[in-house]
Amino acid sequence: MERYNLKGKKLLILAGAGVHNKVVRAAKEMGIYTIVTDYLPDSPAKELADESWMLNIMDVDGIVKKCKEEHIDGVMNFCIDPAQKPYLEICERLNLPCIGTRKTFDILTDKRKFKDYCVEHGVDVIPEYTEEDILAENVEYPIFIKPTNSRGSRGQTICYSKKEAIAGIAIAKAESSDKGFVCEKYMGNHQDIGSAFFVVNGEPHLVKFGDRYLGREEDNLNKQVICTKLPSDSSIMFEKYVMNRVKKMIKSLGIKFGPVFLQGFVDGNTIRYYDPAQRMPGGDYDVILEKTTGFSTVRSWITFALTGDIDSSVGNPEKVYRLNGGTALLLTITVRPGKIQKIIGLEEVLKMPYTVYGRQIIPEGAEIPNTGDIAQRVAAIGLYIKEDEDIQACVNSVYNIYKVLDENGNSMIVSKFQYRGCENE
Repeated sequence: MERYNLKGKKLLILAGAGVHNKVVRAAKEMGIYTIVTDYLPDSPAKELADESWMLNIMDVDGIVKKCKEEHIDGVMNFCIDPAQKPYLEICERLNLPCIGTRKTFDILTDKRKFKDYCVEHGVDVIPEYTEEDILAENVEYPIFIKPTNSRGSRGQTICYSKKEAIAGIAIAKAESSDKGFVCEKYMGNHQDIGSAFFVVNGEPHLVKFGDRYLGREEDNLNKQVICTKLPSDSSIMFEKYVMNRVKKMIKSLGIKFGPVFLQGFVDGNTIRYYDPAQRMPGGDYDVILEKTTGFSTVRSWITFALTGDIDSSVGNPEKVYRLNGGTALLLTITVRPGKIQKIIGLEEVLKMPYTVYGRQIIPEGAEIPNTGDIAQRVAAIGLYIKEDEDIQACVNSVYNIYKVLDENGNSMIVSKFQYRGCENE
């Protein structure tokens, strides 16, 4: 039961990517007037919203001025990295509810500061090297070099020699807004996980804990997530050995309400964290979460944005990441370079009993580059599989029906998800 009558309130959503469609839909169902702003005229969420603005999310002055003119009641950034700090500044200047402070956004948008904060609070991180270590050849290869802050996996390099490392540092510095970089032990053989906590009245609740499966190196997609399986096969280990330490660290930040997203690697009986954000993760897991547990990250944040209430949420967040014993799969369909001639089967996939959502990201006729990043993601499909059903069989049925074909009628889909089973339990 939603506690407030928010009909007629005006909500500004920063960025209009397809992943924000669920935010617009939920807000409209709550009777809220929705506005989406970014610099693109054809953003998917803009088509659903009541109103759209052609203001770049980085244009804080322009957005603040427009918000004052239009009497905006609340602002939110749901899951876009570059909007995190502009969102904070906009809320501060308009005196509107914000999920964080300058301190929290500072730590949770900078990999370097985050890593130091983890060490201070007893949360494990990946072993690290300095530029001096590399030059002095005091390094065990392979190593992983990345910008201190960037987006979309840009500027990241796996290095197997000193020469490659020096080049990797230059690439990372060029992609980082502060010209900094982080160099760590390469954890490519360890399970990659994503964890999202949602804080209500200062108490962090784990709402998402999933294994992130990456694409194949031969497809140049080994840095891109092709599927997230939730809950993680390491959930029992995490609850027993790690979760309380992470919760204490989040509490120490003083966050009263909203999401904290942390990525890491499973390493025996611990998680070594490497990437933070004060936002929800991308993808439409929130849709599956609400359908299976009743807890809504989307409606909870919308309500907070318009009321500032830190004490309540829409649904109970306690232990919802377990998904009532079922399994969620967030499939990202990736394709090889080339021109998409025909896409078929999405409507049929949406009719399957275990399909919760499906979103076409890139349309027919598009030219796919060989960039190894999000430009090769053509669709997102979410499945909820009950515990007595075969996970891989459900996935295979999606790939058998959904097709992306090139000009010669050949399949373009690569790096198909293969579930490895519960080897980490």
